[in-house]
Amino acid sequence: MNKQILIIPCSGIGKAFGTISRDATFRVVEDLRRGEPDTICLSLLVMGDEEAKGKVQSCKCIAVDGCPLECARKNIELSGGAPAASFRVVDLLREYRDLRPQRVTFLDEDGRKLSAILAEKIASKVDELGKEGLAQ
Repeated sequence: MNKQILIIPCSGIGKAFGTISRDATFRVVEDLRRGEPDTICLSLLVMGDEEAKGKVQSCKCIAVDGCPLECARKNIELSGGAPAASFRVVDLLREYRDLRPQRVTFLDEDGRKLSAILAEKIASKVDELGKEGLAQ
């Protein structure tokens, strides 16, 4: 049986990097790999929601963090899960130094570009993790 893939973005409300992480996650879940991975709100893990913790423990999880604090990754681990992959927007910025998002309430052009790049990277990881599940 294929273990479901769960993508958990950071909560960084009011932060451009958090907005990019959430937007990229929704691009994957709703468009690029519709019907394959799922997502849950990080705040459910932070609050100790039992259903969310159960999902994290039974799924292959991908953490998508905006900043070096890695709240998504850390909360997956605190909930008894083990991230199968982890992405950080700050790492992406080092790779694409010419893109500098300026807005926090909505994504500007650079933010949308970074979100699209990150979404493609996440989607590739979803494919890779899905193939691992078939090989088992």
